[in-house]
Amino acid sequence: MQFEPSLNVLGQPLVPCSFDPLTGFFRDGCCKTNEEDLGSHLVCAIVTNDFLQFSLTRGNDLITPRPEHQFPGLVAGDQWCLCLNRWLEALEAKCAPLIKLESTHVKALEKVPLEVLKQYAELAEI
Repeated sequence: MQFEPSLNVLGQPLVPCSFDPLTGFFRDGCCKTNEEDLGSHLVCAIVTNDFLQFSLTRGNDLITPRPEHQFPGLVAGDQWCLCLNRWLEALEAKCAPLIKLESTHVKALEKVPLEVLKQYAELAEI
């Protein structure tokens, strides 16, 4: 099993996204990835109610707790490693949540230009 470089979209070391709730494909708090991460959990998002409802309509319930998977359920304001394609769908639907650039994996740049990501960067980062 090979890991992708743990760099963020700014070319710096990847900063953890969230430990509470514990996020990441590897449940290590970071939006790291490798070939086993078929969903590409790359984007560190600050979820909103609009986004959570949008995701629910797409068949991905991020609201309901799933203790059997150590998943507490998300509420607005939580930070979570989102699948890149789900964030792009939300972008098209005009409900993409803000993101943390320093915690978003560099591999996201394969599908999304940095300038687009910067438009959705958390206000404190800009």
